[in-house]
Amino acid sequence: MPPAAPSFAWPSMRRRDWLGLAVMASAGIATPRAWALPPKTLVFPRDFGSHPDLQTEWWYITGQVRAGGRPWGFQLTFFRSRVAATQNMRSDFAARQLIFAHAALCDVQGRRLLHDQRMARAGMGLADAATGDTRVHIQDWQLQRQPVAGQSADQASRYQARLPARDFTLDLQFDTTQPVLLQGRNGLSRKGPDSDQASYYYSQPQLQVSGSITVQGQRLAVESAAQHPHANRAWLDHECSEALLHREAQGWDWIGMNLDDGSALTAFHLRRPDGSALWAGGSFRAAGRPVQSFAPQQVRFEPLRYWSSPLSRARYPVAWQVQTPAGLFEVQALVDDQELDSRASTGAIYWEGLCELLRVSADGSRRHAGSGYLEMTGYADALKL
Repeated sequence: MPPAAPSFAWPSMRRRDWLGLAVMASAGIATPRAWALPPKTLVFPRDFGSHPDLQTEWWYITGQVRAGGRPWGFQLTFFRSRVAATQNMRSDFAARQLIFAHAALCDVQGRRLLHDQRMARAGMGLADAATGDTRVHIQDWQLQRQPVAGQSADQASRYQARLPARDFTLDLQFDTTQPVLLQGRNGLSRKGPDSDQASYYYSQPQLQVSGSITVQGQRLAVESAAQHPHANRAWLDHECSEALLHREAQGWDWIGMNLDDGSALTAFHLRRPDGSALWAGGSFRAAGRPVQSFAPQQVRFEPLRYWSSPLSRARYPVAWQVQTPAGLFEVQALVDDQELDSRASTGAIYWEGLCELLRVSADGSRRHAGSGYLEMTGYADALKL
């Protein structure tokens, strides 16, 4: 059986490449010494699938839809953590891999967040993450990729997700509109000042969303994309890593933004306890253009407004100014209270929520540019790895 719910302070700077390690460390499970990942060419569809020889991995989709005449934000994440201490055990009952999952639905108009979580060991029909393509499940929660006839895997995909949660159900399809975006240097993304802090990492931005959500027993179909061309968009990240969080890190802040002109913006920074940046990075890709990767010194996050959680007492910056080589932006939470309490699975409290993206001009004026998700960790408590 999996260990009891661990206690650790959770994700993201992307984040989740440390999440599985945090789970294991907090649960008292031995983890091997991290080693630097070698550069490699990501091959699809193989690298859409699981990499069980690496310590930790996640598939993560965030986005927004219009359903029932109102806007909604959603998050679904599947995590896989390799248990080093059980790899040589012969028993079929040995928990060699652990699978965790989170789901959240934000009612923007009602200003409330619903969320749920799962955890199980891989195998015995409970949970699994396939190696040949994206096909991961935990009990009746599932995410699966399907090929698109006549197109290569790196150019086109369709994902199907069904997560019947406690207070809601996500039953969504995601169709790619752009090729795979390789983060970092051809998919090898540095996550700290040491060479062993890196992950294999790709994104699939500008996903077109269809399907339905169910809330309080009422099924709401996602409205037509023709009526709301920018409303039904999502972002997928898939990372795997051996990385441990740098010893000076308190937490991180990350954004993944779909711009209305078809561009995609990623930016993150890793924070010390005093709030100063330990490491930073990101990327920008205009529609139909090559990706532009950001160096650590080119990205700067400045908090603009805070919200204090009545649950955890954590104080989160829910508005940011983000300087990047692609321009100056503001990120504004659409709902302040998008804090998730995942102590029953991964053990953490973190903030992950739908935001508006504004482009800031040289004269200080701001205009709407797009939307996406902001993730903040290390505010309720320091990450402990």
